[in-house]
Amino acid sequence: MELHDDAFVKWWEEHRDSERKWVRQLSVGLPLGLVFGFPILLSLVFRGWYKRMPYVSGTQFTLILMACLGIAVFIAVFRMHFRWEQNEQRYQEIKARQQKS
Repeated sequence: MELHDDAFVKWWEEHRDSERKWVRQLSVGLPLGLVFGFPILLSLVFRGWYKRMPYVSGTQFTLILMACLGIAVFIAVFRMHFRWEQNEQRYQEIKARQQKS
């Protein structure tokens, strides 16, 4: 376990600042964020399969598209920021344990 912790500490000290940048968080987390918005967009693009679906105008479609993109960006940045916080907490705990020893 200590070998794994030492490797993590070394990796985190090297990548800590780059992982915190929002551009990096967005680029890494965006694919997962798009997973949430993609089904909504698919249902709008292929809306002819359900005959009872109300009409969606071009303006509404643009608004829904922007909302899906906003949701995807929010999920991407939020998830990656949360992951950064978890790694930082783990790093701090390992460093505290190493200083006690």
